[in-house]
Amino acid sequence: MGGAIEFAVGIVWCVVMINHIQNVGIQLPKVYPITDTAISGLSHCEQVKRLIAGGAALIQLRDKHASSRVFYADAQAALQVARAAGVKLIINDRVDIALALRADGVHLGQEDMPVEAARRVLGDQAVIGFSTHNLEQLQEALHLPIDYLAFGPIFPTASKRNPDPVAGLIQLKQACEMVLPMQVVAIGGINRSNAADVRNAGANAVAVISSVLAHPGRIAENLQQMISAIA
Repeated sequence: MGGAIEFAVGIVWCVVMINHIQNVGIQLPKVYPITDTAISGLSHCEQVKRLIAGGAALIQLRDKHASSRVFYADAQAALQVARAAGVKLIINDRVDIALALRADGVHLGQEDMPVEAARRVLGDQAVIGFSTHNLEQLQEALHLPIDYLAFGPIFPTASKRNPDPVAGLIQLKQACEMVLPMQVVAIGGINRSNAADVRNAGANAVAVISSVLAHPGRIAENLQQMISAIA
């Protein structure tokens, strides 16, 4: 009897998850840029302007150092720019700021607010992404109320102080096959020379940071070239 109840609960949960994914219906762009004030030397708002000029359709704001007040003000200005251009804006880590700004969603890591709690706070229409770094974490994330998964680092990266072990293209391919039909964003060390390989391994999108932001005067051009590299 107990097994039958657990099976029924599992079926209901799967239906809920399928309905949630269908309701939100996010379609990830091929290139998923992430802002970084330390790498670019620019405010999030200015980075968003330049990324939009380069063809960005969805942008994640990530800031590990600014105070809540400073990040909120910068993100608010960035959101106004994004809204005017019809571009979606995702806030990294900070569910409180995403909620206060009514941003399009939030991206959470392994140490952030539990996804279930974030979903309750932000509601069904918010986009929620979740980072995983190995196949075990990926498997554990499959039951979460999320819209897409990030997986990586695929290659060595300098964008994170203490990066997780490199996953590589073989693990990425396995990850993408494990989570179908959920979308996967590959992250970590991705540039124009390897982006096509990452897409061929099955990733729906490639996250880019340093390869686009490191030369701030060329952000728009760098993003355009990245998009063209995997067209």
